[in-house]
Amino acid sequence: MAPTVKVVLGSIGFAIFWVLAVFPAVPFLPIGRTAGSLLGAMLMVLFQVMTPDEAYAAIDLPILGLLFGTMVVSVYLERADMFKYLGKLLAWKCQGAKDLLCRICLISAISSALFTNDTSCVVLTEFVLKIARQQNLPPHPFLLALASSANIGSSATPIGNPQNLVIAVQSKITFGRFLFGILPAMLVGVCVNALILLCMYWKLLSVQKDEEDAAAEVVGEDDVDSHRFSPATMSHLTSIHSQELNSTIESINEIESTLRNRGNLAAETNSSMLTSPSVNGQIDSVEGLRDRANLSISEIEKDSSSNRKSDGLKVSEICGSVASKRSSSGNEVQYDIFAAFAEDRLGFSNKWKRVLWKACVYLVTLGMLISLLLGLNMSWTAITAALALVVLDFKDARPSLEKVSYSLLIFFCGMFITVDGFNRTGIPSSLWDFVEPYAKIDHISGIALLAVVVVALSNLASNVPTVLLLGARVAASAAAISPSSEKKAWLILAWVSTVAGNLSLLGSAANLIVCEQARRAQHYGYNLSFWNHLKFGVPSTIIVTAIGLLLLGD
Repeated sequence: MAPTVKVVLGSIGFAIFWVLAVFPAVPFLPIGRTAGSLLGAMLMVLFQVMTPDEAYAAIDLPILGLLFGTMVVSVYLERADMFKYLGKLLAWKCQGAKDLLCRICLISAISSALFTNDTSCVVLTEFVLKIARQQNLPPHPFLLALASSANIGSSATPIGNPQNLVIAVQSKITFGRFLFGILPAMLVGVCVNALILLCMYWKLLSVQKDEEDAAAEVVGEDDVDSHRFSPATMSHLTSIHSQELNSTIESINEIESTLRNRGNLAAETNSSMLTSPSVNGQIDSVEGLRDRANLSISEIEKDSSSNRKSDGLKVSEICGSVASKRSSSGNEVQYDIFAAFAEDRLGFSNKWKRVLWKACVYLVTLGMLISLLLGLNMSWTAITAALALVVLDFKDARPSLEKVSYSLLIFFCGMFITVDGFNRTGIPSSLWDFVEPYAKIDHISGIALLAVVVVALSNLASNVPTVLLLGARVAASAAAISPSSEKKAWLILAWVSTVAGNLSLLGSAANLIVCEQARRAQHYGYNLSFWNHLKFGVPSTIIVTAIGLLLLGD
């Protein structure tokens, strides 16, 4: 143990970090997790628990590099419609509620293993809500399936979740050995988790809602298929040109709505809605404008969000050229903005450019996964793949890089410093010295005790701090048994700390993301309560964790 003053002050700094990390909106200091981690790090230095140089040295750059690289790759995969295709798989030839629930479990688990659990939950939650409403089904079994399967699936790879990143870097276990060590437990765990959901909600999934409720909540199939992610999550809107086009499209939407409601519009009103300042004079033919406005606006929105403007033509130039086309009568405007943009400027060549670019994104991502399997440095592999996608995009990368969660990277920096400072107090070592004789992984009772400790700490202190506090100690204890036991200890830590997130709504960030995304979803909002999650989470966590421990590789 360190001197008493250092122990007390270090514990205070860690306690403040813990409270703000677990309850980021506490009334007395509602500054959030990121600022809370920085506050904890600063207190460790101010309280002289560690020196500034030791604090900087505590930041694990390889983990930050790997986290940054995978986030950038996820952004470009979203732009290439990867998650849109995953969403369509949920609705394709669905055979009912039970089939849908099993699909959600499988797709959520696989996508989380490859693209991180948080990303999968962010982009798939609204899809799940829409499909549930379309089939007139209660959303909460499907939201539970999404969050819990995302946590279980993310355990299979080092890039599946943040705690696995820490374990992979600290243990130096290769991507391939990590994958094949946990994959059997993950696959069986996902199946068992789906079976638990089916058993708990069998009657609910067998009976549709009342017709009155169904009529109010039904969603068309086209609405599900055409869904695009909101800018607050993962959508891609870039450059001044796309903003101009968006404003033009909004004006066209207003024109279409007004024409549909009134049917006969004054020429002055139509003229004021046109975005081009060069349009002066009156529009005599309302019917001609109606025909143009009824063209597919969704196609233009899709094109604009995909940035297919390789010739650099500004929307204002398009509007000016369209507005200058008048009939022989001198007043009627041939309103050809859609045709001018979609046909004259985009054409088939740009369509194939888009297809080629998407293919390159998928190939680069596949190359990254193969490189990781071959044992190349994980951090630099992810960063290289991210920069390759930036170069292939061949445009300003700022809008894409802005979608990276820099607050999460800063949170990790503060957490590394805070946890290292708490380790220097000697409290974690003293507690582990007390538990270690009973937590040897060469006995079933020892594995069970270790699992209980990890589950408890993961829900009390969050899984990443738990891994940082226990990782080296558990590995050192196992290494005294055999080298293979050390590897197995790391895999046990990865499996248990990840599945432990399913215990309660506060157990993992993925759970909170699903809950918050579902609550804020426009037209499809649903509040997933703490108790609804807990009554499923407790049995699921216990059963899946126990079965997985029996299947982990050596």
